[in-house]
Formats: sequence, structure tokens, C-alpha cells
Amino acid sequence: MATIRVVGAAIVQNGKVLCAKRGAGKTLAGAWEFPGGKIEPHETPQQALEREIQEELLCQVAIGQQVNTASYTYDFGTVELTVFICHLLSGEPRRTEHEEFRWVLPEDMPKLQWAPADHDAVTAIAAMHFEH
Repeated sequence: MATIRVVGAAIVQNGKVLCAKRGAGKTLAGAWEFPGGKIEPHETPQQALEREIQEELLCQVAIGQQVNTASYTYDFGTVELTVFICHLLSGEPRRTEHEEFRWVLPEDMPKLQWAPADHDAVTAIAAMHFEH
């Protein structure tokens, strides 16, 4: 089975993290995730994340520290997810493919039903404190 390399953005604003709910009709519909997407062969993870956030959320982010990389094997293949802490540079995130967005305090993030590949990053970010 293929390994799918993806990146996710933990976008922080006013001490909260943007959480995105996958839309109906998608794999893992209704699960929460960090916005992002696949890394193309010619891209670094950071370049992929900048492109994906522009395409998916119609805004620009500054990419900060890497939280972690975790793998999870689904029935369609193995997802290798790298999550970065990000901050908005311009624009406000807009939904183009997600069912819902929520700005959530880090300690409250584990209460949401996350996609399995995101769990390790959620656990790590839940222990962080961001300035309001």
C-alpha cells in the first residue's frame, strides 16, 4: 500500500487553534483535522503547507515550529502527517471544502473526534500554551 505524505496546519490565533471538520462525501467525513493536504514530489513540507492553505482556506500563514510527524494506516493506505504551528499572515480562513471550522483552546482539542492520523499532534498541542 502507498504511503501518502501530508502536512497539516495548527493555525493559532488569540490563544486558540483552528480545527476543521471534514465534509460529507470525503474519506473520514465528519472527523476533525488540521487543514492541509498532500506534499507534491517537488515540494518541501513547508511549501506544500503554504500552497494547501492558500488553496483550501484562501488565506496565507507563516509556518512555525514542527509539532510532530505521525503515521497511521487506513484501509486506503498509510498517511504520514507532519503538523506545524502556523500564524495568519493575511486573510481570514474561509471554508471551501470543510463542513465546519472551530477556534478551540488547546486543552479542549482532545474533546473533538479527530481523524486517527491527527491524534498525536492533538495530544502534543493540547499541552501547549499560546499567547492570547
